[in-house]
Amino acid sequence: MELSEHLEPSALGVIQSEVERQLLGGPRRYTREQVAEVAGVPLERAQRLWVSMGFAIDANPGAVMFTDGDAAALRALVRFVDGGALEPDAVVAATRALGQSMSRLAEWQVAVLNSRLADQLAAARDHAGTLDEDALRTAVDTLTADMLPVVEALQSYVWRRHLAAATARRAGSVGEETTHRTLVVGFADMVGYTSLTRRIRVDELSALLEEFESRTTAVITQGGGWVIKNVGDEVMFAAEQPSDAARIALALQSAHREGPDLRVGMAFGPVLVRFGDLFGEPVNIAARLTSAARAGTILVGTELAASLDDDDELALRSLRPLRVRGYSRLRAFALRARRRPASS
Repeated sequence: MELSEHLEPSALGVIQSEVERQLLGGPRRYTREQVAEVAGVPLERAQRLWVSMGFAIDANPGAVMFTDGDAAALRALVRFVDGGALEPDAVVAATRALGQSMSRLAEWQVAVLNSRLADQLAAARDHAGTLDEDALRTAVDTLTADMLPVVEALQSYVWRRHLAAATARRAGSVGEETTHRTLVVGFADMVGYTSLTRRIRVDELSALLEEFESRTTAVITQGGGWVIKNVGDEVMFAAEQPSDAARIALALQSAHREGPDLRVGMAFGPVLVRFGDLFGEPVNIAARLTSAARAGTILVGTELAASLDDDDELALRSLRPLRVRGYSRLRAFALRARRRPASS
């Protein structure tokens, strides 16, 4: 149940104001012009950064919507940029990438918070069902005070761990161009996902996606690669070494022998790295190969096949050129593990 269902406006107002006070460093105090002035930032620049983080600006210029925490964050961001830590023309893109990542995380976290708030709301009513707003306010304060330090500490730890892992992957390329790399890009998706969603309940779909994401993430990271993103029934991943990518693909197929079949497509070559995402022809080729692959198979592009040709543990079979969107004759190779001779 959504927390907003069957709640009187007064209860929603109490919850919103108290959560904002705890999360945002105090109540809303400033209009857009005032927060820009307090932060010492031109209004246009402040608005551009605010929108890039994924937040709306009230159409009414006199709307009070910003807090002291917003002003402090704006000052810190501008100081960070002006100090040379980030190129000025990359600020909007960087804040947009950060905002999108945090938005997805927040959507999950608020579901957890809602279930706890529902319990607090029930406790704040008397026997007649009348809401004690002071009791609710105290309960919300206690809940957020208990949860916030733990959640913030966990987020900081996970971020630091990922930062260390990304640094280790790039340890041998200090000083080199960071936005252009040569990588294997792969996609794996569930076959028949669309029709499956019509036949199963929402809770079953949630369990299916959780299982898919858990298995694929474990296989990819254990195999020396990393997950770029999950989009519904599909995972996009990358690896630096072709041999690692090949074994990741084989392990993905092995890990999903029960449940919906997977199809995998991979390509090797130079890509643009932009805020954790990848762009370029290898990405396009890998996506097209995935779409063309049959259930339970792995298709790879020409460059990746050439890099794997000397691996005695892998077998590659050349296929007829594929006619796919953007490519009239796309070369493809089917990849599988080479069968070992039976021991005598």
